[in-house]
Amino acid sequence: MGKTTGFLDYARQEASCRPPEERVRDWEPFHIPLPESLRREQGGRCMNCGVPYCQAGMEWEGRTFGCPLHNLIPEWNDMIWAGNPFHALSRLLKTNNFPEFTGRVCPAPCEGACICGLYGDAVTVRDNELSVIEDAFAAGAVKRRRPPQWSGKKVCVVGSGPAGLAAADQLNRRGHSVTVVEREERCGGLLTYGIPNMKLPKDVVDRRLRLMTDEGVSFVTGVDAADPAVARRLLGDYDAVILCCGAERPRPLGLETEGVSGVYYGTEFLKAAVERQQFGKDPAVPSAEGRDVVVVGTGDTAGDCVATALRQGCRSVVQLVRRPVEDYLKNGALPLSYAHEEALAVFGRDPRRFGVQVRELVSENGALTGVATSEGETLPCTLLVAATGFSGCDPAVCEAFGADCDGTVSTAEGSFAAGAEKVFAAGDMRRGQSLVVWAIAEGRTVAAEVDEYLTGYTNIVRTV
Repeated sequence: MGKTTGFLDYARQEASCRPPEERVRDWEPFHIPLPESLRREQGGRCMNCGVPYCQAGMEWEGRTFGCPLHNLIPEWNDMIWAGNPFHALSRLLKTNNFPEFTGRVCPAPCEGACICGLYGDAVTVRDNELSVIEDAFAAGAVKRRRPPQWSGKKVCVVGSGPAGLAAADQLNRRGHSVTVVEREERCGGLLTYGIPNMKLPKDVVDRRLRLMTDEGVSFVTGVDAADPAVARRLLGDYDAVILCCGAERPRPLGLETEGVSGVYYGTEFLKAAVERQQFGKDPAVPSAEGRDVVVVGTGDTAGDCVATALRQGCRSVVQLVRRPVEDYLKNGALPLSYAHEEALAVFGRDPRRFGVQVRELVSENGALTGVATSEGETLPCTLLVAATGFSGCDPAVCEAFGADCDGTVSTAEGSFAAGAEKVFAAGDMRRGQSLVVWAIAEGRTVAAEVDEYLTGYTNIVRTV
């Protein structure tokens, strides 16, 4: 432990942000990194607990406590304090393939399990993690790691989200020839299409994809694995196939939407925004510009939809949250996410309405004009975005590969085998809607199982 009294000497200090009224005008990242001296102090706040619960990665009553990747948090915090960035990097990469992703979009269950937070403020684990990897990239310390020799085995990973990328990265380092196939035009899955640029810049995703390509992983886009002919070809060409297609089926809104335009799911809206703003496309899902927007749901996706609508120039935005406000209070106060801060700056009010649901859509000539709520009022609405979560994976992919599926891919306890010869599954496709950090953990673990399947043994540590 570098600073024995660090948790007493230094207060928690998070990375600052650009003012909401300024950042809402563009799609650029809005966090401002701390200078090195202050970052070292934040690393020095880590208590090096005898039992570091921040590394636990356990689930209890549907919640995650500690890091599912079992990151060696006290070790690299100590190295931050000691001013040894390269050793910090080596400890970080020991357990996490993509800290530049988790350092930006993970909700940091590690901080929720931090002992320092019991009587004060938790250590800034996520910000510290991001500083280690970004400083390393800036210093040229992140080098390609090619395997010393190739095994002669070929593995196909279907889906290029965080689970698929983690599996591919691990297996490539073991010397297997890995090809990642992706249905969309670009790789990255939800990292590319489901998270706005101000939270996760697309050049950060591309940087990792370029590095993995340089290390030997092949990426092929425009491949629809739900096509039975494509599935048969992949099964014939590869020694193992790993399905990592996510849990993309949205949970139904529960309203009669047939014949009414202007109703979309959150993932549709966010994907269209990325295609329009980052890739110059003209998607069918409209922009929020000049529209009255209602977002249904809570959580990160709903917040991202609010922030995206603001940047597109919506006329108004309201977020309807089913549960009462009491469920969201923290120490008697209602926390504001980055999106709610921005809505407050633009419209002068928190966009959230708690304990309110949509009862009926109001339309004229098939065009949405409003929503009738459970409170008996009608809100103006020309764009309704349902960020209501996900109900499971695409059954067509499972059927094409002969995988057992009941909403998600069914596997035996402690196994990732999908019920068909040489077919495995991981990530949200197997466990259901979850966190990016869980997807990476699943990808690392399925890689260990596939490696053992191909070679008879493995030295890849199972994370899950």
